[in-house]
Amino acid sequence: MKIKRFVGGNLESNGYIIYDKEHGECFIIDPGYNGEKFIKIIEELGLKLKGILLTHHHYDHVGGVNKIKESTGCTVYIHRADGDCYNKEAELLESGDTLLLGNEKINVINTPGHTKGSVCYYSEKSKLAFTGDTIFDIDLGRTDLADGSPAEMEKSILNIISLWSNEIMIYPGHGDSCTMKFVKENNQEYLGIVQ
Repeated sequence: MKIKRFVGGNLESNGYIIYDKEHGECFIIDPGYNGEKFIKIIEELGLKLKGILLTHHHYDHVGGVNKIKESTGCTVYIHRADGDCYNKEAELLESGDTLLLGNEKINVINTPGHTKGSVCYYSEKSKLAFTGDTIFDIDLGRTDLADGSPAEMEKSILNIISLWSNEIMIYPGHGDSCTMKFVKENNQEYLGIVQ
């Protein structure tokens, strides 16, 4: 899996294009801004867009969706628990669903806390996860917004993310990617829950 990251908008959100060169296909993850930029890169790389994967419904992660959907007609994917808040046509995901990029399985893992339907997209093969606003390199996503929950975040960290091995790379919705080893040594909010 190849990854291109784009940072944009007032909140400096990360959007990603993930692609398989051999099969010539890609997904976009969280295009929060400037949909044209994503389309342009996909065209330059000669890729077929399989869909848009949303980690949650917040505007800084979905703002570029309409432009991309209008141009390509692609499917938008979001977890069922965020479907009502997103309130646009989308394929609703459940935890445990899988999507294919080439021969690589991308697992959908519901990690509520930041929103009820927050998800991480995890690849066992590439040892990486796109974590949206669940976990970042040095802190966790906010839980004080409308459908956030500190108790749910704690469960997501304890029951899911703390079980990830050190070598897994996380690609968050804001800030830089890092290994879980880095998280386990430097992320004080994470450590406050697991210790």
